[in-house]
This record gives sequence, C-alpha cells and structure tokens, in this order.
Amino acid sequence: MRFIAGTFHTGQGSWAARTWRPRAAHTVCDDEPVEVWATGYGQDEIRRCTSHSDRAEVLTFGCCLATRQELATARELAAHGTWSSPMRLPGSYLTVVRNHTEVRIAGDRAGTVTVYWLPVGDGVLWATAAAPLAAYAEADPNPAVLMATFTVRGVDVLAEDSHFHTVRRVPPGHALVVESGRGPRTEPVPVPARTQSFTDGSSDVRETITTAIARRAAQFGRISSDLSGGVDSSTVTSLAAARGPLLAVTYTDAHMGEQDDMLYAQRIAHDHQQITHKTIHGGRAGVQHFDALEDPDLVPFTDTPSFTLGLLAIKATQLAPAAAYGSRAHLTGRGGDDVLDGVATMVIDQYRAGHRMDALHRTAAFARTRRAALWPVLRQAARTQRAGYPRALAALADSIGTVAGFHRLGTPAAEMLTWCGATAGAPWLTPAGRSAVAELVTARAQTADPDTAPGVLHERLALELMGDGHATFDYISRHQWGLPIHAPMLDNLVVDACHAIPGYARTQPDDFKPLARAAFTGVVPDYLLQRRTKTPFTGSLYAGLRANAPALRGILSSSRLAQTGLIDGSKALAALEGAVRGEPAPLAALHGLIVSELWLAAVRSARSSWWEQVTPQRQEVTR
Repeated sequence: MRFIAGTFHTGQGSWAARTWRPRAAHTVCDDEPVEVWATGYGQDEIRRCTSHSDRAEVLTFGCCLATRQELATARELAAHGTWSSPMRLPGSYLTVVRNHTEVRIAGDRAGTVTVYWLPVGDGVLWATAAAPLAAYAEADPNPAVLMATFTVRGVDVLAEDSHFHTVRRVPPGHALVVESGRGPRTEPVPVPARTQSFTDGSSDVRETITTAIARRAAQFGRISSDLSGGVDSSTVTSLAAARGPLLAVTYTDAHMGEQDDMLYAQRIAHDHQQITHKTIHGGRAGVQHFDALEDPDLVPFTDTPSFTLGLLAIKATQLAPAAAYGSRAHLTGRGGDDVLDGVATMVIDQYRAGHRMDALHRTAAFARTRRAALWPVLRQAARTQRAGYPRALAALADSIGTVAGFHRLGTPAAEMLTWCGATAGAPWLTPAGRSAVAELVTARAQTADPDTAPGVLHERLALELMGDGHATFDYISRHQWGLPIHAPMLDNLVVDACHAIPGYARTQPDDFKPLARAAFTGVVPDYLLQRRTKTPFTGSLYAGLRANAPALRGILSSSRLAQTGLIDGSKALAALEGAVRGEPAPLAALHGLIVSELWLAAVRSARSSWWEQVTPQRQEVTR
C-alpha cells in the first residue's frame, strides 16, 4: 500500500529507532526525535524545505504544486509562528512542519489525505493509512463504524476514530501535534476567516480551480481526463485543454445513453482542438456495475471500504485508453457537487443567518422542485431549526435501538431537511447490531458541537465522504492500472475559495450550479454552463445487480457481519433479490454492505505483513 508513516519519540531506546519500520519503505527523515518513511512514493512526490537557521523544516508528500519560492515563503512563515502556511499551498498533499521541539502533521480538508496515529512506547506512531497501524497494534476492525456507514446518515461516524479499534484519526482540516513533554493532540488548521459574497467569491473560485488544473498540466505534461458531459468534468477538461493536448475519455452504456451526457461530451470535444476524444460503451465492452467480484481474494484492498469496488470492470475499461496514452495524471471532476453546489439544509443556515424571508422563499422553491407539499417541508425545517445537533443525535440513538425507530420521517423532501436519521439499510441490524450503532451515535451526541449549523455540517460530511472515495479510487487506479487520479476540485485552496461563499449563496433550488456559471463564463462554453440536467445512474446499477446476482449472493451469504450476529443476512439478501427483480431497493445501503464485506475479507492484521525489523544501519535517508 502507498502511504507515509513516521514517529516522534521522546526517550532513550525508542522502539522506532531500533526495531520496526514499514516494509519496502525508504527513510525520508531520521533526525531525532523524528523519523519519517515513504512507501510507494516517488522522489518527485517528496519535497523537503529547510533553512540555514534550522528554525523550521517543511516536508510535503504527494501533489504539492507550489513553486520553490512559494514553498520557501511558507516555510519562513512557519518558522515565525504561522505554522499553517505550508498547508495552504496549491495541490493535494500531506504536510509535515517541524522545529526542534514539535511536529505538526496534516492532511487536507477533504480527507483525500488523512492522518492516523497510535501512542507507542515512549512516542507516537502515525501514518496516512490506518491498516498498517492496526497491524502494528494487532487491532481488529471496528464493526460499529462499518455498520454505521450504511445504516445512518447525518452522523460524523468516524470523528476521531478509524475503521479499526485503538487507531485514532485526525479529522480532515486538523493537524496532529506531537512535542516533547506533552501528549499528542489535534488542532484545527486555520482557514481564512472571511465570508465572500457570491459576486466577489466567484473570481477567487475561478482563480483557484484554474491554478489547480494549469499547474497539474504543466507539471505532468501528458495528461488525460474524464469527460462525462456534466458541468464538473467538462469544466476540468476545458480548462486543461486550454493548457495543451490531452486525451478525454467518455464512458456510457445503454441506460446512460438515453440521457444527454454524450451530446455535451461530444460537443465539448469538438470545440476544443487540443482534445483527443475516446468514447467507451459499457455494453459493447461487456462491462457493468459489480463485475469482477466473483473471487473476493482478487479484489484490491484499500485502507477504507471503497465504492469503486462496485465499478472495477468499468473503471478498468474506462481508464485503459488513458494508460495506453501514457497519461501521467488523469483529471476528474470529483468534488464539484461539494464545492460548486450546496446541500438542502443550507436553507436552515440561511434562516439562522437572519435572512428569514429569503429562507422561506427558498424552502418553498425547494418543495416545488421536489414536487412535495409545502407544509410538511416547512414543518420539518422548523423542527430542525429548533433542535440542536446533539439533541438530534441523542434522539437517533434512542430510536436506532428498536425496530420501531426505522420509519420514514414524512416525505423524502422533508427528510432532506433533518439533522440525521436511519437509512434503508438500518432494518438489517440485529439487536446486537442496533446496540453497537446506537452506542456509536450516543458517543457522537456527547461530543457534537451544539453551535454547528445543519448546512455546514452536512457540507463537511459530504466533502469528507467524497474525499475518502477519491483516495481509494486513486489507490486502486495506481495499483491496478498504474495511473494516478487527480481531483483538482478537492484541493484545499479550491475548497476554501468555494466554501467562503455560504452554501445558501452558492446554489438555488431552481437553478443548477450558478457558481460554475458565474466563475467560468467566458472560459468554458456557455451551452455547458446553461445545462440544467444531471444523469441518474439508477438503471445501470439495477442492471449490474441483476447480471452479477450470483457473485453478490455469495458475498452476502458469507457475510462476516452476519456471522458475528450484527446484521440479519437474510434481510440483506432479500433486499438484493428485490433489486434483481427490479423492485425499489436500498441501492446505496446494498453497495455499502457489499464493499464493507469485501474489505473485511481482505484485512491483513499480522504485523509482519506490514512491518519489518531493521537496524539503524539499514536505513538510507532521502535528502
């Protein structure tokens, strides 16, 4: 697995200096009290910035797009106390900032790079993957976390936990701080404390997204991109094509072909001479959802359960032309929905911000676009406004403990305005499973911020879910097809620029991504920015479930969660059979359970599978 790991050790004879390091790793830094190793990273992905004064040192791992001067300036600011400066550079990367007494380690706001840690002996062991730390500590997977991911919504399931017992997670947007004489702690990475208007903020959005794409094009040279025909991927492709030639790949199938994605993709490709366009039809290629899962032993392992596993054959076919093209970076529009658009509950944030009449008008427009009765939607918005997040979580924990708690809260539109709730997969839980999930939700209720707003909360949770999904997709693509996947819209600076505009200002219920239109008019074709449709994938999912029902039955019939008495496997299988027959089915919950079971089957818990014993003389330090 590709990851960065390190230690901060405070005493004589520290375990890390004498005994263990990750297998096949090379040492990047070995200066007491810090050691850092890289596994699966090329030398061009590691940058180290020091100064003659030695007051601070900065290391970045991954796609840091800063110029030498930008990195040096950030290091100098860190030396004078602005430690977050190196974490606010273009790109997507891990940052380590150290001086003589302390170290700060941070991923990004979206969670495409996440930091985990363990107290070990007289120090701290940290990594950008939880599985190696779990193996070192001989820690088992945490089934409550696994089940909660597909049985509840609106809950910060992970918070400071991971998918393993004892392994701690640094929440995205935070840094792990370790120093001599104090226990490890996490601190928020400061973000610009400014709120932008829609008009003023759109120029920053254009600048940061353009920079994120332009610098990738300059750094990697030969690149490719997704071109689905949607606003996000088409914007990324158009901006990249303005910088030089690229291969754009469009995937479609019999169900998607009934929509208008292909028409937009073809027009974008035709209008940009720099684009070489390749189309892939899943039906003709013989691939669809949930292919390639017949033998779970051959499924790639990722640090967290990955929805990409349900798309393995599709992605292999889609990315094959890019790999053959020699692409060094494949750009996607992932994250566009999270930064250019807003969540439904932002209407409640708007009400809380004092824009009450605007919020009422927006709620009415929301109900109209969802074809829902107005009064149930207004009543739910009022209930959510009155209840704080801890109270809503406590109520969910109480209800999740009984089957009676599994019921819809009015219409689907009204449910979208709630703090949290149970999903359609919750009835699969056994009494023991309900108890485990209820205990997790209760713990989150006890630590939840009572002052958070529902829109801001749901925006963050959606962003982190997308970031984790991108991280696992990138790992699978690198491992299976040798192709790095990039999501420029998930870069820190892009998230900052977009989220500086309140969610209720970024979007309108009866409009589609007005922020993209405001930011990129004159840069991206107008016909794209005026698009009002979005292609659903439901038909493709049902077709894949039907075609691969035998393999999926096998996965669910041998469910480890069912074997431990936490879910009722027969209920999950019944949901699968209903989907195979074409009945309305909990597709997201089924997908979540399937990938969780594949992940559990692939976890390697032996320390020797991840770590090797060494002596200091074997370690070669990268300078």
